[in-house]
Amino acid sequence: MARVLAVFLALLFTLSAQGSVSNQLKDHPSPYLALHGNDPVHWQAWGAEVLERARRENKLIFIASGYFACHWCHVMQRESYQDPEIARFLNTHFIPVKVDRELQPTLDAHLINFVEKTRGSAGWPLNVFLTPEGYPLVGLTYAPPKPFMGLLEKLETRWAERADDLKEAARLASLAMKEERVDAKPLASIDAEGLHVGLVTMALALGDEMEGGLGMQPRFPMAPQWSALIDRLSHGRDEKLAELISLTLDQMAKQGLRDHIGGGFFRYTVDPSWQVPHYEKMLYTQALLSQLYLKAAHAFGRSEYKEVARDTLDFALRELKQDNGGFIASLSAVDEDDEEGGGYLWRDAQLKQALSGQELQFARKRWRLEGTSPTEGGYLPVDHQSVSSLSKAQGADLSQLEITVKRKLLKARESRKHPQDTKQLAAWNGLMLLALVDGAREFGDARYRKSASDLRDFLVNRLWNGERLFRARDGKRNLGSAAMEDYVYVAAGLHAWSRLSGSKADYHLSRTLVKQAWDRYFTADGWQSTDESLVPGIASEQAMTDGPLPSPAAMLIELSFSFEDKALVSKAKQALTLSYPVVQDQPIWYASHIQALMKNPL
Repeated sequence: MARVLAVFLALLFTLSAQGSVSNQLKDHPSPYLALHGNDPVHWQAWGAEVLERARRENKLIFIASGYFACHWCHVMQRESYQDPEIARFLNTHFIPVKVDRELQPTLDAHLINFVEKTRGSAGWPLNVFLTPEGYPLVGLTYAPPKPFMGLLEKLETRWAERADDLKEAARLASLAMKEERVDAKPLASIDAEGLHVGLVTMALALGDEMEGGLGMQPRFPMAPQWSALIDRLSHGRDEKLAELISLTLDQMAKQGLRDHIGGGFFRYTVDPSWQVPHYEKMLYTQALLSQLYLKAAHAFGRSEYKEVARDTLDFALRELKQDNGGFIASLSAVDEDDEEGGGYLWRDAQLKQALSGQELQFARKRWRLEGTSPTEGGYLPVDHQSVSSLSKAQGADLSQLEITVKRKLLKARESRKHPQDTKQLAAWNGLMLLALVDGAREFGDARYRKSASDLRDFLVNRLWNGERLFRARDGKRNLGSAAMEDYVYVAAGLHAWSRLSGSKADYHLSRTLVKQAWDRYFTADGWQSTDESLVPGIASEQAMTDGPLPSPAAMLIELSFSFEDKALVSKAKQALTLSYPVVQDQPIWYASHIQALMKNPL
């Protein structure tokens, strides 16, 4: 009897173990994770149980972090994660974990920092091997199947031979990086004018006088930096800076970063001339750039910038807004046929099928749909010859023809869809609420005000439970724990809405979220972007950089000055003082901190 019981228990344990290592991602509420639900890799969702199992089995954790709209994430899935041999090796020797970076922004940022420090650059897909204790050991981005398999085999061999040495090396490296990030000492006073001058000086040093933008390739919009630099113009006109800003905004609006047929902006271009985009369309890009172009329209007195903003908002309402009032995260870079940018590119046969002779002739000149295309897969429309110049050349007003041609092209490409990441992120929807409020104020358009009201209801009724925020929602399910950016961006959106609508309830909820953000994420040593970290080595930051999104710390500081609350103002001043040494050293990467100081001098 005892022998039978032992066999039964052993069988039960085996079945349980097998169940625990199967692919957990099928039908996951995150569209990105669900994409990997049929991979032969036994993907696990990130959580405390991953670390527990890693320690129990003494295996390295393999974290593959990416997002739905990422082209190269799809490529690596197809080449490596769906390869049976690579999958078998991963399943046997590692604990594979798939992470949606948009649901785990703090973990992803921590791993990005590690790969940047160890390899010089980072991006997505992001692949990092962690020790069972959670310390990063080796990281890389995209790798073709053969080199990737070679790395797996080398790591497995070294881990089998020297696991304890590798654990200690990873721990010491993580501690060194943590100390490196917190060694600046806060100063008692701030030279605000010096920060402003430093910001402009660094922008002009990095600025491309021929093509616009900062630095070399690839070209990102960098909306937080340009927004702060536009604000700087109001403190003293600098013609060289004004020329760089307007050149950059013109390039972003006229070249390949923007969808000239359907509206909206792509995430970035791979070249310094703004010609060839990566074709993902992100919600936050539309929110930030519509606000940026409205601000620039007033700063430069250029009505065409207003139309760029309106076009961008209209795209978001048409393509990203859902029936529940919230907005989805993104449109994929690849279309349903797995072609990058397939929904935006045009071959001659497609153009001839969609347009008549005169229409085709106009479209070719208006959007450079002829000659040699700089993009693979067909022509990408850009703003080549203006309607006014074409009208002058032909001696006729062609503005109505442009509307007709654009409508026909948009209709013709409807069937070439780019899949949607349907999760609705609190932070990005908070930014969209800010953009819609700006649009409603600027244009007096009832659509924008109604959409802002609907979005307010979504945030308050779906993502706020009366005590805390959720990170995201997909369908009828809430996803993940909110991070600092969720609290701050949603608070900013609700605060702007309360000023437009006069809602005292939303004003008070905004202040509640601001207070929670301070309580959850600010300490005497600086900022933590999450209060639920599972891995060691994430240091407090004296200041949070501006990335594609504005620094949530800087936005929280600026927002706190908006309330008649002495405690919040005191914390904001404390945080500005703490951040000063870091901001002073690299002002362009902390432009939102300087922007907050411009508006609220100490």
